[in-house]
Amino acid sequence: MPAIAAASVANLRDLGGVPLGDGRSVRGGLVLRSAQLDRLEPDEAVVAGLKLRTVVDLRTAAERADRPDRLPDGARLLVADVLADHLAASGLPPAARLKTLLTDPALAERHLGGGRIVDAMRATYRAFVGSPSARASYRALLVELATPGAGPLLFHCTAGKDRTGWGATVVLALLGADEATVREEYLAVNPAVRQAFAPMIEGFVTQGGDPDLALAMIGVLPEYLDAGLEEVAERHGSMEAYVRDGLGVPDGTIALLRERLTVYAA
Repeated sequence: MPAIAAASVANLRDLGGVPLGDGRSVRGGLVLRSAQLDRLEPDEAVVAGLKLRTVVDLRTAAERADRPDRLPDGARLLVADVLADHLAASGLPPAARLKTLLTDPALAERHLGGGRIVDAMRATYRAFVGSPSARASYRALLVELATPGAGPLLFHCTAGKDRTGWGATVVLALLGADEATVREEYLAVNPAVRQAFAPMIEGFVTQGGDPDLALAMIGVLPEYLDAGLEEVAERHGSMEAYVRDGLGVPDGTIALLRERLTVYAA
């Protein structure tokens, strides 16, 4: 779905309207995704019009402390730290260090050059599937989405692309979107992310940084999503089995989620 143009929220998207096959689509206005909400202006017309009831923050404690969310009036916050178990051992710098890396090409090359960024991101996406904190976080997101009165719900991380992108992938696949649709939605955030970081990318390249490395740091690549989907297939065989057995989401909750978020064409 096209991005929602909000001045105070970057990378804002409604999953509503994503096709699910058999004349079905995601119900509009109930499940949204974005980057962090530290600059959110509750009175901005676009934001107020969303009538958000729940915000799920997928960031680490350090990210939340550095850039606390500003919540819309009347919204409740649910913290679900996806990377709590993985970040220290991943070899991947925290998202909060992304700006530092983009101002120091030599540091970025030392940490993430030579293909190390792709390897690190693939390992992170595998951890989205298997680590205890990630399983608990994505379970919390799905259970919340299935809860009457919880929506409209917005979930986000820092840039709204990786932890958030995997969450959107799980939701869409569980609702019945085919792989091509899931991939299209996953990759569709790249223009918004690149626009948000455009001055830093330009500065990085001007200082001699590798533009491909910059784009691999600030955007998403098909290889990242592949790693998560491969991990699901290897561990569980299917997305539904991953949600049921890996995340521990009961069948009844899955049924409620599908009922709440799916609409049929008139």
